[in-house]
Amino acid sequence: MSGIKSNLSLQDRVAALPCWNGAIEISVLKGGLSNESFLVADASGRHVVRFGTDYPFHQVYRDRELMTARAAHEAGFAPKVEYAEPGIMVSTFLDARTFSGDDVATAYERVALLLRRFHTEMPRHVSGAGFMFWPFHVVRDYARTLEAGGSRMIPELGRYLVLAEQLEAVQTPLPIVFAHNDLLPSNILDDGERLWLIDFEYAGFSTAMFDLAGATSNAGLTPDQSEAFLGVYFGGVPSPEIRRSLAAMQCASLLREAMWSMTSELHLNAPGADYVGYTGENLTRLEEALDHYNSVYGKHTS
Repeated sequence: MSGIKSNLSLQDRVAALPCWNGAIEISVLKGGLSNESFLVADASGRHVVRFGTDYPFHQVYRDRELMTARAAHEAGFAPKVEYAEPGIMVSTFLDARTFSGDDVATAYERVALLLRRFHTEMPRHVSGAGFMFWPFHVVRDYARTLEAGGSRMIPELGRYLVLAEQLEAVQTPLPIVFAHNDLLPSNILDDGERLWLIDFEYAGFSTAMFDLAGATSNAGLTPDQSEAFLGVYFGGVPSPEIRRSLAAMQCASLLREAMWSMTSELHLNAPGADYVGYTGENLTRLEEALDHYNSVYGKHTS
């Protein structure tokens, strides 16, 4: 396993950063499944220090994440990046509330409009090589990684690949956008006046449907709530093809999240993270989403 250094070592590295103004206070920020973060207070305010190395097994490269974080701030979606060096990024701390699934359900109109603006405005701000995130390729790549690593889930990989192919085949073509691609509720913040996005490890050019599926499925929205979310994003009643694409992509999103966790079982060791439990949780949710999909659109998946 490629773990992250101990908290004591990381706190020493935080204290040694050259960006602080006077004496500092350091505390651990909890909640990450693959990175470690700290809250630092100094004379100029509060800051978030995020540690993370490249994770090729997750297609995560920190130079791209840093570029996207800076572009997202420039576009008005994310806090300012105040300092960065390899493996470390320091951002302004937002005095904001982290969203839960219930918050996404309650504020679905605000979230849908936030995503629509992010998708359309971000391409004017990103720079460098254009990274493409296609969830079905990610699933196929995870399958190769899991097989090579001797995963306990190898007997299931063939079924997952067939499922991914079937879900991909029913996607309605949409314009390419710049998407977040990791829309867990906890990556949406509310400061009381506006919503913010954080954590851009997987951001890149993609289909809007993956963000729409991730935002709705990760928040546990019902089919009716998901359809209402679509209506706000597209500015009208979604077509039957769009509704089917969403239902299929919600399944794909959960499959990708489950395989992310399976891969993390092999390669990560973040403090407090239960990857085996998270894998099981997402597989259960995937089966529930597939039951709904098959009941509405016919059993085209297995």
